Amino acid sequence: MRPDGLRVLVVGASSAIATETARAYAERGARLVVTARTPERGEAVAADLRVRGAAEVRALTLDVTDHAGGTAVIDQAWTAFGGFDVALLAAGVLPDQLRCEADGAAAVAALDVNLVGIVALLTPLANRFGAAGRGCIAVIGSVAGDRGRQSNYVYGAAKGGLDRFLQGLRNRLHRSGVAVVTLKPGFVDTPMTSAMDQGPLFVSARRAGRAVYRAIERRRDVAYVPWFWRPIMLVVRAIPERVFKRLRL
Repeated sequence: MRPDGLRVLVVGASSAIATETARAYAERGARLVVTARTPERGEAVAADLRVRGAAEVRALTLDVTDHAGGTAVIDQAWTAFGGFDVALLAAGVLPDQLRCEADGAAAVAALDVNLVGIVALLTPLANRFGAAGRGCIAVIGSVAGDRGRQSNYVYGAAKGGLDRFLQGLRNRLHRSGVAVVTLKPGFVDTPMTSAMDQGPLFVSARRAGRAVYRAIERRRDVAYVPWFWRPIMLVVRAIPERVFKRLRL
């Protein structure tokens, strides 16, 4: 496909949803910078995107728990491409809830990957996009952040905190002409959820990734992925706490 000149940064590009979203941009002939925790993962994604039509792809190594190092990678990528039109942050892990309950260090480590490390990257990105006065920052959160549940409240706490951070960032950058998109996937068939029993609410990574792509292109403030999670979570949030605390969820 003929290149459209779009410049896209994808952090955590080796995650299944992010890879599918990046493929949608590659098919448009976009120029992409993709990051992953290891060079091997990053180069594998980059090779796939080149085959799919990307005008240019560069792979960089980025560990979100290395806050200073992550900022340096963002600076390097921004300089190399002269800025970005879209930045998608998709890095994250699904922690073992029982381990986090038994070990405070494990809980803190999960929060570092899913919240603190993302905030550390969003801060320089927000400043750069704000100075440019255009573009879109999109972040993959989760429906788990809408309400704390005993089965995954450490993960949910990180995603809930990220949701609030993005609300404030959206408010801050609105007058600068920068869109901030919060993406809230439900159950998606990915390596991260491979140990879970897959019920009727599970969708493929491809379907989720294409929904993420559409939400970014439409500059949605908050997008549930797929759409049916919006009414589901509306009901979940409406349950009174005195009732909710008795449920096994």
